[in-house]
Amino acid sequence: MPALRQRRRREGRSVRVVATSLAGAFLIETDRFEDERGLFERAFAPAGVEALGPLGAIDLIAVSSNRSRGTLRGMHYQTAPHEQKKLVRCTRGTICDVIVDMRPDSSTYRRWEAFHLAASDPRLLFIPVGFAHGFQTLEDASDVTYVIWGRHEPAAERGVRYDDPSLRIVWPLDASVLSQRDASFPLLTEVLP
Repeated sequence: MPALRQRRRREGRSVRVVATSLAGAFLIETDRFEDERGLFERAFAPAGVEALGPLGAIDLIAVSSNRSRGTLRGMHYQTAPHEQKKLVRCTRGTICDVIVDMRPDSSTYRRWEAFHLAASDPRLLFIPVGFAHGFQTLEDASDVTYVIWGRHEPAAERGVRYDDPSLRIVWPLDASVLSQRDASFPLLTEVLP
């Protein structure tokens, strides 16, 4: 009987959607349930996240596995009409996740915000269409899972420099591992009006 009571309590809980300082971007907090068996958590449920707007069918779920602390990936986006919405979760280790609003008509245009996401903390970051995204690992063996709406289109892939002086993003560590591609992205002023 106690197990049934516990199950009913679980079903009554919901996710919490928390606005960030950037228009349209949200943190999603989920509940965790622990007992003698271990841990149970709803990774994501579309019900209760109406603030995200219509999501449609998921096009891709991807995992980024990173060996070393200080690895930096970003700042990536896809151009119209192949833009993507993303839901990001750190599933192992800890990361500093950064998003930049690239939408000229947005009240938060050219602003960025950073979020510490960890496997030990059940939070996800929802990134709407029109944002550049990147992250840095804060410990070895950090993994990131993406749920993506919008197909991957190699011809539409773009990026801006992670160390763009006009953005002044504060990364917690020096970039110890960085791809040549990410290091050679253009500055924001070269891609935005």
